[in-house]
Parts: sequence; C-alpha cells; structure tokens
Amino acid sequence: MSAAVYQLDARGRVEDRWYTLVNPQRDPGPVWIHGLTTEVLADAPLFPEIADDLAKRLDGRVLVAHNAAFDWSMLAREYARAKVTAPVRQRLCTIALSKELGLPLPNHKLESLAAHYGVVQQRAHHALDDARVLAEAFRPSLRLAAEAGLRLPLLACQPLTEWSDAPAPTQSAGIGYQPSYRAATWRTSRKRPACPYPNPGRYKEGEQLIQGMRVAISGDTSVDRELLEDRAIDAGLHIASSVSRLTSLLVTNDPGSPTSKTAKARSFGTPVIDEAAFMQLLLHVVPAQQSK
Repeated sequence: MSAAVYQLDARGRVEDRWYTLVNPQRDPGPVWIHGLTTEVLADAPLFPEIADDLAKRLDGRVLVAHNAAFDWSMLAREYARAKVTAPVRQRLCTIALSKELGLPLPNHKLESLAAHYGVVQQRAHHALDDARVLAEAFRPSLRLAAEAGLRLPLLACQPLTEWSDAPAPTQSAGIGYQPSYRAATWRTSRKRPACPYPNPGRYKEGEQLIQGMRVAISGDTSVDRELLEDRAIDAGLHIASSVSRLTSLLVTNDPGSPTSKTAKARSFGTPVIDEAAFMQLLLHVVPAQQSK
C-alpha cells in the first residue's frame, strides 16, 4: 500500500515529511478508492525494507492519526510480522480530539474535519496528502485544546507479541502466505440500536457499500471489534451476529477458517472481504436514498 509521515514540533509546525509505497504482498483491496493497483505496487519495497526508516520518524513521538486505533493496529501488525518492536508508545486520535473540543462536525470523516478548518484536500485517500491535511487540521485543534486547558486524549500503544504466518486459503491465488495474528479478546455484549434503513441486498465486488446492508464479522480483527462495529453502525450499516441468506457481506481476516460464519457464507454464496478492504469501503458508504 503506502505510508506517509509528517513530523510536527510541539506547536504543530511541520519539521519533515516522508512518503513511500509498500508492496503488501496480497490483493491491494479497493483500487477504485486509493488507486494503488497490483502493477503500481509490484516493484515497491516490502515493509521490512522500510521499517527502519519509518521507525526513525516515529521513535519518541506521539502517533497522531484520524482513527488512530486503526493506524496503530496496522503498524503493530506489520512490525510484529517483521519481528521488530514498533517504536510508538502513545497515540492521539483526531476523532477523539474533535469530540473533546465539541467541534460541530456532521460526521467523523477526515474531509469533514478538513472542511471545518478550511483545509483543501488535493488527493483524497493518497497517504501523503491525507497526512498533510491531517497535519494542517491538527494544528488549530491543538491550539484550541491549549487555549481551553484541555488534556489531550493520549492512549498507550501496546505492541503485538504474537504473530504467525498462516498459509493463505486456496481462493487467494498468487499469495504464498497471508499474515494473521492471534490476540485473546473478551468483551461484554451490547444492545445495538436497530438499523433505520432497509437491507438493499448483497454487496457486489467492485462497488460501494449501501446503508442498510447486513454485515457480519468473524475472527480476530486488528481494530478493536467494538470500534469496528461502531464505525459500521455510524455509517448506516446493520451489524449481524450471525450469517444468514440475508447477510450482505462477511468480514474476516481468515476466510479459510472453519468457523460457523465462514462455513455459512460459503454455503450461501455470501461475499467475503478482509478487514482492510472493509475499512476502506466504510469511507464511502452510499446513502440509502441514493440506492433506489
């Protein structure tokens, strides 16, 4: 995929910037969103080849990102896969900061935060421009927090300690190994609000998600499961606890696992995508009224 870093000083001023493509060694996901095709990424360096350069830019700094839990989880997984400890100890999510500041945003998308501060996006979903936009939007947020005496919502980053390279499932043609991690999780069940939109049917590969689609999630996720579900619900999707003939999509990082959800998805012909592709699709969910 790609990675970009803007280094800021304590006042939010830019000290340095850095960008590189990264060969993910798997299908690049929703190309129509980020524009990074398999051909574009073929000659890009692998993550272990850029890990040191990235680490030098992150070491001793706070990781600031829009939905920082997702960015941190992806970094943690890649560093664990490379058998190196990620040099990040704290992260700050600009979504959480926006909430703390009470900014009047219509939603939690980066473009909404950028528009609030008059920051112009030049290449949305391009890592370097997204990093620039975030840096420019973070600066006034940082100033507002300082003026209000607001304590920044910093969270600790815990590196992954367990990693395994499991053989890729047979349907992942051309991929020798598919990375996966194992992390024990426990969470209480929460009563979800009913989805206000009708189910428009199954997700179609190459298209966008539509509000009302029923989404089931199976197996471990890099992003905290509740956060992932909350983002889907905020986007207007229905989170289903099981897979049925009405399920629009199954999200799993291990489609070859013998779980009841994956087995039912195969028997019903339910579309299956991984978490990274799902996170990209969440950025552009089509409103229900436009699906008619």
